[in-house]
Amino acid sequence: MATLLHIDSSVFPSAASASRAVAETFRTAWREQHPDGTVIYRDLSANPVPHITADAHTAGFADPATHTPGQAAAFAEREKLIAELEQADAILIGAPMYNYAIPSTLKAWLDNVILMGRTAANENSKVTGTPVTVIASRGGSYAPGTPREPYEYVQNYLKAVLSDALGLDLEFIVPELTMAAHNPAMSELVPLAEASRTKAHEAAAAKAKELTDRFAA
Repeated sequence: MATLLHIDSSVFPSAASASRAVAETFRTAWREQHPDGTVIYRDLSANPVPHITADAHTAGFADPATHTPGQAAAFAEREKLIAELEQADAILIGAPMYNYAIPSTLKAWLDNVILMGRTAANENSKVTGTPVTVIASRGGSYAPGTPREPYEYVQNYLKAVLSDALGLDLEFIVPELTMAAHNPAMSELVPLAEASRTKAHEAAAAKAKELTDRFAA
């Protein structure tokens, strides 16, 4: 059966987090199709992974036989995360926009799993072509043609690392205007926010079913 790697990074619980709520819709649809499948789940807010250190970084480019005790310990933690990524048949990532970028906890996870010569810059990488669905929620709108388009650093960055560097098959689902219900200045945008949320949940369920159908074929 297929294995789903699910990464959440919102600091808020599902009731207050668009990325977590939409990801739950995806995961529920996935589970319905794969009741006997495996879900590897990491909540990076509740249990952050270590930020990359000099030992963890340099160990990735050195012969394991030459590792210092510090390098060996640090790389063992990276190895766990990389192995989870390599094991996954599909990946689901909740990536809310905080101050125009991804949460630092998600950046830490990416820094650990991107390893040149293994998961990146390697034509024989086990992760190449793995489908990844990113729930890129944001409080406003940064879509093409909007005033804040120049500040969209979430999708641009994640495309560079997930698609260009890791070679994953990337798709974004973008629930936007999530602050409309909480910010009086955005009250007139509430209908658009609700429509965006509904569309995101529908897209998440459809994407999960599409992927499970693909693996069942």
